[in-house]
Amino acid sequence: MTIKLLLSDFYTDLLTVERRSESTATTYSESAEIFLNYLVDEKIKLSAVSSQNLIYYLLWRRTNGIDELTIAKDISAIRSFGFYLVRNGYWAENVALLLDRPKATKALPKVLSVEQVDALLDSIDISKPLGIRDRALFELIYSCGLRISEAVSLKIENLHINEKIVIVHGKGDKERMVPFGESAKAWMNAYLEIRPLLVKGKVVPEVFVNFRGEPLSRKGVWKNFQTMEAMSGVTAKVHTLRHSFATHLLAGGMDLRSVQELLGHADLATTTIYTHLENKQLREGHKQFFPGHENQEDSAEK
Repeated sequence: MTIKLLLSDFYTDLLTVERRSESTATTYSESAEIFLNYLVDEKIKLSAVSSQNLIYYLLWRRTNGIDELTIAKDISAIRSFGFYLVRNGYWAENVALLLDRPKATKALPKVLSVEQVDALLDSIDISKPLGIRDRALFELIYSCGLRISEAVSLKIENLHINEKIVIVHGKGDKERMVPFGESAKAWMNAYLEIRPLLVKGKVVPEVFVNFRGEPLSRKGVWKNFQTMEAMSGVTAKVHTLRHSFATHLLAGGMDLRSVQELLGHADLATTTIYTHLENKQLREGHKQFFPGHENQEDSAEK
């Protein structure tokens, strides 16, 4: 079997057998492709791969400037690829399980202040139907802490305006119910009034559509957000709105478990990064307003 066919089969296996998301399947397939090309270059047969070969491969990746976080992802991908190879008779056992993932230090996600979020949203030109759509879209993303994929795949039947609730299908097709605020409700109502002008009589189950009346793509969302960045002068990514949503809720007193449920995190540990972020912001705020206090503490320690 060629590398191309092997990777295609692995991708399908990730989706159907391991029930991975499309994003994860794509990432793991790309990692597997780099690994397979390495084996070809080193003239190592796939059936003869040993744990030592895997270690040398990771060292090769590291010497080519790959950071620890990417190496950790590579190891997860190769482990998953190993399970696939065992199931299909290429390997007798999954030698990738012998690899230890490095404890990569994750950088804290960037978070916007409420004023910066407002600046981004206010930069949208709402004089045209697509502008009203964008205002409704990004208001909802921020108000619910949605991922881009969750926003563009949101169905009309899962939008409950009067109750101010959306039913979201997140990673692993897990369903969660998320409330949204009055501002998002107002802009969603405004968008739904002009939506018929965009769909032009077609039946489109997705809430957000483009100028052709087709479901809005992730690429379309990114492109429109870049325009907002340029107009507002605020540097961010669409996902920054989700980070900001979580941090603002914690700063407002919401408990960590509730934030976890709203974000759709499977593991509470994933949500705790926002507590570190909030603590960092508090320390920086304290340093700004009490600049001499830290120096006093330093002197006391010395």
